[in-house]
Amino acid sequence: MGKYFGTDGFRGEANVDLTAVHALRIGLFLGWYYGKEHRARIVIGKDTRRSSYMFEDALCAGITAAGADAYLLHVTTTPSVSYVARTEDFDCGVMISASHNPFQDNGIKLINGMGEKMDDETIDEVEKYLDGDWQVPLATGGDIGRVIDYAAGRNRYIGYIISLATSSYRGMKVALDCSNGSTWQIAKSVFDALGADTYVINNHPDGLNVNLNCGSTHIEGLRNYVKANGLDVGFAFDGDADRCLAVDKNGEEVNGDKIMYLCAKYMRDKGQLGDTRVVTTVMSNFGLYKALDELGIGYEKTAVGDRYVYENMVANGHLIGGEQSGHIIFRRYATTGDGLITAVKVMECMMEQKAELSELVAGVTMYPQVLKNVEVTDKDATLADPAVQKAVEECTASLGDTGRVLLRKSGTEPVLRVMAEAETHEECVKQVDHIIEAMRAAGRLVKVR
Repeated sequence: MGKYFGTDGFRGEANVDLTAVHALRIGLFLGWYYGKEHRARIVIGKDTRRSSYMFEDALCAGITAAGADAYLLHVTTTPSVSYVARTEDFDCGVMISASHNPFQDNGIKLINGMGEKMDDETIDEVEKYLDGDWQVPLATGGDIGRVIDYAAGRNRYIGYIISLATSSYRGMKVALDCSNGSTWQIAKSVFDALGADTYVINNHPDGLNVNLNCGSTHIEGLRNYVKANGLDVGFAFDGDADRCLAVDKNGEEVNGDKIMYLCAKYMRDKGQLGDTRVVTTVMSNFGLYKALDELGIGYEKTAVGDRYVYENMVANGHLIGGEQSGHIIFRRYATTGDGLITAVKVMECMMEQKAELSELVAGVTMYPQVLKNVEVTDKDATLADPAVQKAVEECTASLGDTGRVLLRKSGTEPVLRVMAEAETHEECVKQVDHIIEAMRAAGRLVKVR
């Protein structure tokens, strides 16, 4: 990770950490960098935050001033930008979104021409330009770029999602929580086209309410809605729709780990999985691994971040991977987590097996999990402290094969995340507190957040 860009783009409070000037300069750089030998084509999408319109205008000003053309998908999902970039011969794509963050934050995600997150080398060049005092040459006359309405690209993405369904959803009552975000005009179109009786909540964005007590980070609203209205299933997306969580007819949450379990099992039974493995992050629940072991399905563990999941999948030929938070990647169909594809694949599992969602996840039991964020004097020094390492070893030995502990540093804050999974909540708390107490005794602790 660099000074500005983390694992999921340049993100921060709008016009505080990430400003319109940053966006203008990023646009200038991209237009120049990709336009050295031809007129560059750059596709842009945005979510519903008020500041997204400001950043879109600033990016377009930079791109066109450098002599490239900017194609606007308008309000759309991050996966749709990825899809259009890789299928319609764009040099790169830009998504303006801070994903699941509150409305005052925003972000700029860069996507290469293959629909993947931008490589580190190019990101490094962008950062050097942001910090440098050099300027790219400005286009003049007929070489100045154009801003082109490209809503048709978004519509083709919708058609692609619909094409992935293997059967009609007629007779199924489906709830969609659009998080007042990117799916507010898209998700219902998909499910209506597939024949579902579609019920939609949180689809009235006003620029200030994206992710506000709704969507995949506040799934309790969807849980109550599905149960109260007697619906068959519900899906909750985040602000830019690269995440999806599900809710069964009883109002029980089906998180990303359970989605990976039911889809991997279905793929295995259909002969689609082969000898490939499920790619998870180290934050996936211990219960998922136990369930996959029982099925005889192998798995990999990566660092936290769907970028690392995807890199592992590409390097090793794996077909499904993701995170507990609902970033699920189906590599046959996408190069990034796609909430709508995830919803369609879950529906496929239900429709083809004629089973309720609760039945399909009955084979996996989530272990209780406790996670505490601990502010420390120095993240690396704390991780290397012998007393802290000893406490982690003691917890690991105490839990044996009935759970685990995990200590990792945040990529964006001066905190360590202390997590434990065990057979009871009380045991989790005990193990987490033991590690935190070791930090305190070693003089490393500032506070527990």
